[in-house]
This record gives sequence, structure tokens and C-alpha cells, in this order.
Amino acid sequence: MRYESGTGTDGSGGAGGTAVPMAWFYAEYIAEELLRTGDLMPPTTFEFRAGREALALTVFLADTEDALSGIRVVTELETWLALTAYDQPWQEWVAERLAERGARGAEDTDLRLARAAWRWLEETELLAPDLDAVPGAAALPDEEQPQVWTPAWRLGLPLGHLAIHLF
Repeated sequence: MRYESGTGTDGSGGAGGTAVPMAWFYAEYIAEELLRTGDLMPPTTFEFRAGREALALTVFLADTEDALSGIRVVTELETWLALTAYDQPWQEWVAERLAERGARGAEDTDLRLARAAWRWLEETELLAPDLDAVPGAAALPDEEQPQVWTPAWRLGLPLGHLAIHLF
């Protein structure tokens, strides 16, 4: 989407407005509202950001018709739940969808922000409970539970999935 300002970029009053990433902003808004409604963790944490970015990517990339502004959240929840489910290859799906969007034409501002979110999710590691730890570790107090560094998307995706369920 483009936001057409009253003046062109050259000050002439033309229609060459500034590109505003409305589809990405809308996807982030939906993701943030789902997470805030779920009240799973404070919005100031890296975990919250990981959940927001993972959900925003899911919302943005699931929009195959570039009609995100006309989306009805309630009708899309099942799709987002299926995409974020534990047994789904979400990270491969994201990589494929980003490649498809890039192959469709010029790289727009929305796609650049989506790629930046994906890069952050892949490259940022967060310290999280080791879900593959030895049996019985879950019974230990929080400070004694084994922890591992994990890519942010591995923490954000289940958080986003849970937020969708709670909505």
C-alpha cells in the first residue's frame, strides 16, 4: 500500500507519495493485540517481541491476496493456528513465502520489514527452559531448571500459538 501525501517527493505536489508499510504495520498490530489479550508476559520482554514478530510474519505471509487491510481476524484464526502448530515446519514456510513475495516484483517496504523481522527471529537467541531436558527437570524450581540458548522464533512461535488459542 502507498500513502499519498499532498506533495510529491520533489515538492511539486505530484502523486509520488512516500511508501508506508501499512500491511506490515497492520500485521504487527494484530499480533500485538493477540499477545496483549492473552496476557502471557509483559510487553517489554524479548519473549513478547519474539511472539509478536512470529505472529506478525504469520499474519503477513498468510495473506496471499495482498488484502490484509480487509482481513477479519476471527475468520483467519484457524489458519494462523494451523500455521503455528508445533508439528508444522513454520520456519521453512516463512522462508518460502518470503522468497515467493520477493519473486513477485520489486521489494517493497512491507517485505523489507518482514525480512528484517525474520532475520531478528533467526539471529537472536534467548535463554529459555530446555524442553528436551531429562525427565523430571520440570519438577525443579525455576532457578534450577536447565536452560539453553535458542533462536527467538522457537520461543516466539509457541507463544504466538498460545495467544491465538486464548483469543
